[in-house]
This record gives sequence, structure tokens and C-alpha cells, in this order.
Amino acid sequence: MITISFLNSYAQMNKKEIKGNKQYEKYAYIDVIKTYERIYKKGYKSPETLHKIGNAYYFNSELEKANKWYSELYASNPKQETEFYFRFVQTLKATKDYQKADAIMTKFNKKNSTDARARLIYENEDYLAVIKRNSGRYKIENAGINSKYSDYGPAYMGTKVVFSSARDSGNFTKRIHTWTGQHFTNFYSANLAEDGSLSAVDKFGKQINSKFHEDTPVFSKDGKTVYFTRNNYLDGKGFDDNKVTLLKIYKATLDKDGKWVNITPLSFTSDSYQTAHPALSPDEKTLYFTSDMPGTHGQSDLFRVKINEDGSFGNVENLGDTINTRGRETYPFISDENELYFASDGHLGLGGLDIFVTKIPKEGLAFKEVLNVGEEANSSKDDFSLIIDSKSKKGFLSSNREGGQGSDDIYKFLETKPIWCEQTLFGVVTDEETKELLPNTKLTLYDDKFNIVKETVSDAQAKYEFTEVVCNKKYYVRATREKYETKETPVIIQKESGTTEMNIELKLIECKVKIGDDLANCFKINIIYFDLDKWDIRPDAAIDLAKLLDVLEQNPSMKINIRSHTDSRASFDYNKKLSERRAKSTSDWLIKNGIAANRLTSEGLGESELVNKCVDDVPCTEAEHQLNRRSQFIITAL
Repeated sequence: MITISFLNSYAQMNKKEIKGNKQYEKYAYIDVIKTYERIYKKGYKSPETLHKIGNAYYFNSELEKANKWYSELYASNPKQETEFYFRFVQTLKATKDYQKADAIMTKFNKKNSTDARARLIYENEDYLAVIKRNSGRYKIENAGINSKYSDYGPAYMGTKVVFSSARDSGNFTKRIHTWTGQHFTNFYSANLAEDGSLSAVDKFGKQINSKFHEDTPVFSKDGKTVYFTRNNYLDGKGFDDNKVTLLKIYKATLDKDGKWVNITPLSFTSDSYQTAHPALSPDEKTLYFTSDMPGTHGQSDLFRVKINEDGSFGNVENLGDTINTRGRETYPFISDENELYFASDGHLGLGGLDIFVTKIPKEGLAFKEVLNVGEEANSSKDDFSLIIDSKSKKGFLSSNREGGQGSDDIYKFLETKPIWCEQTLFGVVTDEETKELLPNTKLTLYDDKFNIVKETVSDAQAKYEFTEVVCNKKYYVRATREKYETKETPVIIQKESGTTEMNIELKLIECKVKIGDDLANCFKINIIYFDLDKWDIRPDAAIDLAKLLDVLEQNPSMKINIRSHTDSRASFDYNKKLSERRAKSTSDWLIKNGIAANRLTSEGLGESELVNKCVDDVPCTEAEHQLNRRSQFIITAL
């Protein structure tokens, strides 16, 4: 082995219908979030208030405003849900409070790592467990063409496989590489049968082989162009300032007589750094390679460069931190399915160089997940230089694992199961209350660290879909729609290939009310609580009444009828009088806080309008009795 180190539905109706609706369905829209903010300013505070206002600002990217509400919520109770900590951090950074942001981020990381859902996230699993999950997908055996010397770096060339070997080097058998103690490597070829076996090994490319190293060729599909690695030596020249021959990528073309000619180093190579192990993209428009050139992150990195139509090259691009580490990344190969295979000792593996795979993203996008291909392709030794036929799933790799014939050997394999788990996340967006379909809703997919992965809009049937999500991984889906509360829902993708369904229900921010509606439904106020046998307004009840107060202030023509109900667990007369006192007490509170008395009526209905079976002498649970103890605020005018 040679390596360097969002749809409105318009109902069609006639004029009489329209006029009728105007007469009997006069609506008022109430902005619940603004209500929360206004009642807060009047001193009616609760964790719900702080959280809802903070989220409203956060989801609108008003981070500094969100910070005010989040900070107060956190000060009142530091124990919050996991997602709160991350949002709080972002608002702290927006206010340049970096010290506190770091402290809260530490809490986020700890809380996220211990969350039962978070334990399923790929990145937080034990790497050996990940490798084990990816293992058992290859049937591997000796390729049958190995020698006692180093044999490695196979490449497809039509019906042949060309590889590098340190076996008999012809006229240079006495030349020994001081690093390996073996002969310098040259190219050899073997016939490739349909069953994946190799035979008839012979010297290859007499014009290419030199007295130093040649290895890791890659051929164009027509077989007329080859890129390969060679010691920086051509026509007796090619040493660096220290008289060392470094590795460099060369190109050669095949003439009409079958000879390799025009052997030249690639323009981006240098006598001052090393380039090696070329690999071609399926369309042959991009060359991938290994190098330690300036800008390398570790000992050696993977790079790529565009091949122009005239044969010249574009700008060299480092593949980035997802691929490259502080260790060695080397021996790239690009499959016909646009997968990048490579060897690395910087990513977590079983020992030495391990083989990894990732999907090449569309132009302009960053690489994402890198997977260890698992045993048996990888071992505790060096495993590298994998090539694969995407159709047959047969291929070859190189390794110096135990049981081989030489220092490096070539192994043939059959991939029996794909490593990629293909999943699609889908669902329908509906109104929480009416179940009405909500097309044209914006949906954003975030990863577990709240980085945006994808965005989409629900279609005419309110359906959404995110393809190519990672199996067994946690995501967040944020649904945003005008007049609805923004909702962010966590989801863990299924472990096997297929689909994961997550339907989303959104809640209206603006309550749509008409004469005869119960205003309490807007805020889910089930009951205005009083102490036993009392009718004084308690502090917790005042918070709910403050919401009604704000609505009445914002809608000065609105009038309501306050109705108080009890359960059946006292005499009929007692319950009637108690409910009357409570309804009047509620009305008095609103009048005291500025609502004109002529806008309010009140009545106590006692146990006269039970909503269930719980009449006298009928055994009922406390929850069933609770359904009858309710407060109503019926709109009588708008």
C-alpha cells in the first residue's frame, strides 16, 4: 500500500346565502398571543404566558425580544423541556451574553444526551454498536491473484482489473523500497469473469511502469484515458528540494497502436506536496484524489477538481470537515450510484485504516453522514481501496488483515445488503379543532441539533413529504401558517427502510366566534375556580378572567352572559344560590376592572344543566363531576 500519510377554500354560494351568513354569523377574530402579552403587562403572569410569548417572538426570528420572555421563564423555573434550552441559547447569543449561552448550552447537551429519544440518535450511539449494525453485509474471499508481496489498489478497465503489485519487477528486481522492504510497485492486470473471479495475471502498461512506484489507476469508460499515481519521476526528473521523490498524479492516453502515450503530471500537482489515488465521478467530469497540499486538515485529505471539456482543470476543492479529519483520508472511489467510498484512520473504526461510505450531495451542498461499512469489509488491520460494480454488487478491496498471502492482498466480495436505510417522512396538516385540511402550510425539517435540513409546503390535499431522511434518527418538524400557532414536533425515524408517518394538527391563534358561542372555549377555560363554599375570585382564576377582560376591551361592542354551573353534590337550592353568587362575583370583577355593567349579564344555573349522567344518587368519578362544574361566557352581542 502506498499512501500519504402554503390554499384558501372559497365556498360557492348564492346571494341569499351570503346575506344570511352576514346576518347570523358575524365573526370577531381574537389574537391570543397579543392577549397574553397585554395581560402580562397588567400583572397576570404564568409560565404558559411567558413560554407562548417567547416562542411567538422566537419563531418570527425576533430573538432579542424572545430573550426577555425566555429569561424570565428560566429565572422562575430552570427546569424546562429540552428544546427550550437550545432556543434560549440562541436568544442569549443574540444579546451577546455568550458566557450564559455557553452555560445553557452545556445544560442542553446534558439534557439531550440523557433524553430517552436522544439515545436513539445515530451520533450518540457507541461507535462499535454502529459498526456492528452495519456489519454482515459482505461475503469476502481471497481474489485468487495475490502474491507473497504487496498486492492492492484494484481498478476496473472493461473486462479486466488492473492493480498494483510489488511482485517481480522485471529488469528492476534488485531495486528495493527502503520503507516497505519490497520491490517498487508496478501495474498488473487480470481477466475479470462474470462471477467476479480473476485470472491470467500479466504485466500491464509497459510504457507506464517505471523503476519507481505506480499504483491506484482509474480508467475512463472508453478505456482510452488513465489517471494514476506515480512517484514524482519522469525522464530522470522529479525530486523535491530534499532529493525525495513524492507522489504525484499523472495522466496518459491510449494511441491507435494500443500504447500509452502523453504521460504528463496533472497541472494542480506540485513538487512540494503529494497527490495520489485518483478517482473519477460517474460522468467523468470530476476527479477526486488524496493530498497533503496546503489547506489539508490532517495528515492527508480528500479533494476534488472539475475536469473541463478541453481537459484542463478547475479549482481544487477540499471535501470538508464531514469527510476529512486530523488523521488520514485516502483511497477514494466513486460508485455509479454517486457514493464516495474512502479509507480513513481519523473516523472511528475497528483499527488501522477502515473503509467508509457517504453519499455525494448535489452541487453546492455539504456532505452529510459518513458510515463505516462494517465487518467483514473492515478488520483490525488496514482496509482500503474498495471498488464496486453497482449493478452486480460485486467488487474488490485491499487489506493486510490476518490470513493473507502478503503484506497487502486483494479480496473479492459480494455486497448482500445495502448500507443505506431509505426512509420518507410524510403526513397531513389539519386544524386541531375542526380537522379541516391546511394546504400551503410551510414545513421545515430540522436535525437533532436544530440545523435546517429541508423545507417544503403542504400540497392541495395538505400533504407534506420529506424524502431521504436518515433511519433511526431524531428530527424536528416545524409547521408555520398564518393565524395559527407555530408548532414544532419531534419525530424519530423508523429503523428499517420504508416510511414514517407524522400528522400535524395546528391550533388557531385567532379564535373565530359568533353570537351564541362560549368565549371560554377560546382559551380552554373549563371553570373559574372558587374555594369551597366561597365566591371570592382566587388569584389563579384572575389570570383566566384577565384573558376575558382583554377580549372585551379589544371588542367594545361585545356583550356576554356569565353562566356558572355546579355538580349535583348538594341540594338543588344550595347549588342554585352558590352558582348565582359566583356568576355575580365574576361579573363584579370585570366591572371593577373597567367593563361597563350594561355589557354583562350573569346567572347561576346550579345543577340544572348537567352534561352527563351524574344526577343525585348516581355514582360518578371526580372527573365526571368536574365536567359539570363549569363556567360559560356566552356572547350575546357583537
